[in-house]
Amino acid sequence: MESPLVCRALRSGLTTGLLIILLTTATIAAPAAGANCNRECLHSFLSRYLDALVAHTPGALPVATGAKFTEDSVQLKLGEGLWKTASKLRSYRQDVLDVGQGVAATQVVVEEGGSPVLLLIRLKIEEQKIAEVETLAVRNQKEGVLFKPDALLIRSRAMEMVPDQSQISSRQEAVRLAEFYPAGLKVGSFVTVDAPFSSDAYRIENGVLTAGPGCTLRAGCDNIKTQTIIKHPGITHRVAAVDEDRGIVLIRMNFGETNSYGPGNALIVWEMFKVYSGQIHAVEAFMKMMPSSVDSRDIWAVPREH
Repeated sequence: MESPLVCRALRSGLTTGLLIILLTTATIAAPAAGANCNRECLHSFLSRYLDALVAHTPGALPVATGAKFTEDSVQLKLGEGLWKTASKLRSYRQDVLDVGQGVAATQVVVEEGGSPVLLLIRLKIEEQKIAEVETLAVRNQKEGVLFKPDALLIRSRAMEMVPDQSQISSRQEAVRLAEFYPAGLKVGSFVTVDAPFSSDAYRIENGVLTAGPGCTLRAGCDNIKTQTIIKHPGITHRVAAVDEDRGIVLIRMNFGETNSYGPGNALIVWEMFKVYSGQIHAVEAFMKMMPSSVDSRDIWAVPREH
């Protein structure tokens, strides 16, 4: 079907040349609101969010009508929670940029009254505005079980490395490979599910090396696949982002009750999986002990109000 501009031009007897000029101008002038947010755009939204956070200026951000904000799976108003107390950004920042879904996520270390806080942020960008903000803030070892923020100075080479195009899995395949991890946790064995870890695969949780070459945390932890793990029969998870250019899958997990963290408690874990060449090469996570009843799927499954 011809556009109204074309029809008007034809009825007016405009020349082909002039018609082309009009069409070109209309294309350039068309609103960019519906355009995709590319990697640079998503990275910029994260930077703007972090800058606004430590400046305590949520009003400086382009926020969509009805946008949702959560901290530790509790719905708040943007500007509440860590927004009131964050004072400084440290050097560590690991992004996951999902252009296909308009999602930008990052693991960062910020300061609150001079003390470090491990912060996970997930932003959903719609029409060049922030429509969703999901965060997890870990302030100490009591909250996080493990806590070594000073070990997180720069993003890891393993996560930041860009695989060759021939090594990159499709989005669907990358998710399938990453989901071997919660499957292994569920039955208490990565060997049983035959999780596809590379020989040098490692895991870092809250800044602590908990599996892979060089791990000394407990006996056998130097091999992530054969390392002894307990069963997590109540584990649930959702895929939060897939960085198709870097080969990173971000999954949010609720480990469920295992009688390991006190009655009614579970670990809420955000895991980044480096996936390429059909294998999981690295796992980097921020995690926090919280009530096992917390289920972020309930919050984000409900459409936001416009």
